[in-house]
Amino acid sequence: MTNRFYTAFDWEPLGGARKRDYRTPFQMDRDRIIHAHAFRKLQSKTQVFLSGEYDFYRTRLTHSMEVAQIGRSISSYVRSRGAPLRGDFHIDDDLVEAVCLAHDLGHPPFGHSGERTLQELMGPWGGFEGNAQTLHLLTETIYQNESGVRGMAPTRALLDGVLKYKKLFREFPSAPSNHFLYDPQERHRAFVLGDTAIPAELHADETLNAFKSVECQIMDWADDAAYSLNDIVDGVTAGFLTIERIESWAAGEAIDAERQRWLEQLLVAIRGDRLESAFSQKVGHFITSCRLRERENFMSALTNRYRFDLVVAPNAEREAGFYKKMANDIIFESPQLQQMEHKARRVLFDLWDSCWRNYVEKGTRVVKILPPRVGRLIDAEATQAGKARQICDWLAGLTDGMIVRTYQRLFNPEFGSIRDLS
Repeated sequence: MTNRFYTAFDWEPLGGARKRDYRTPFQMDRDRIIHAHAFRKLQSKTQVFLSGEYDFYRTRLTHSMEVAQIGRSISSYVRSRGAPLRGDFHIDDDLVEAVCLAHDLGHPPFGHSGERTLQELMGPWGGFEGNAQTLHLLTETIYQNESGVRGMAPTRALLDGVLKYKKLFREFPSAPSNHFLYDPQERHRAFVLGDTAIPAELHADETLNAFKSVECQIMDWADDAAYSLNDIVDGVTAGFLTIERIESWAAGEAIDAERQRWLEQLLVAIRGDRLESAFSQKVGHFITSCRLRERENFMSALTNRYRFDLVVAPNAEREAGFYKKMANDIIFESPQLQQMEHKARRVLFDLWDSCWRNYVEKGTRVVKILPPRVGRLIDAEATQAGKARQICDWLAGLTDGMIVRTYQRLFNPEFGSIRDLS
């Protein structure tokens, strides 16, 4: 049965036609993401706790898989509610899955610590932002080779689905710390919007960044639902979130009756050793808290993806916010996680400095410390900004293990042999 929710506008791939086979365009998007090197690397990138430290913690890969499951379930649930959706007019599950699987591709090693450090390093050169880097991967580097292949020819709907933010770096009154696109990505934003002019009022404040397709909204809520709950589960498992710490934290918060109920449910689940099962049920609650609402905007006549908003029940949003604040205050602000942030800064700053001195501001003695292909990409750039972006791409693409081993080979005299070169 043909799904009339989408048209050729939504299926159009970046860069022109691509070969068709037995799959739908959105299934091809999903499959290309799953089989990409950048996707496999997520298994060794930090979600909260350093990847590889213990096998049961979530990584960026397992998190992305959980977000994809929640996203597909939201898509199925809103379809099951009937009008305005129906059998031949509905949000595509494969597209939502592809968007969710891709949403964290651009995040660097060391989690948010690494992202903040790369943003600091790239401040003079157009910034670094995890979501903008995801777009950069899909359009430029995910299948890049030296014969000219760039990106994965994603559909317009997939690109729009990962575009959580649509405001360019230069469009902010002062240099932003996050939530922006790189300036050269203006052409990708234009493609996503079908070259439709953006109304002037959307450029005010954060309005443009809040303008998202319905699939992007589903991904965004699925991401919130996953990490707001799963960071708590991993925090308890790791011993960061103890009953004593939670109670001490709550004593300093403004806890109303609603939050007190969530707090007591959490403590009961921890004491009864059934936190994972209790929070699995909350995932279901977050899914069934969703519905669709029709809207009108400058894109809604062009694609159904902008005819609908995802509306999440306010109590579900408040509950997710409660757990996120708890995790941030107790886990992310803990000395252990702050130590990781310190390490991320030290490792990234030292590697950046070595790359810059040997590939940009070359002195009399140049050491080729990077893989040859990366070195050639840097040399091919005509500007310092272009060279900086290539160095940033290399650093952001490393896993936690790869970046630590690289750092040790360069700066630890006791580490390294011919067998350590991987």
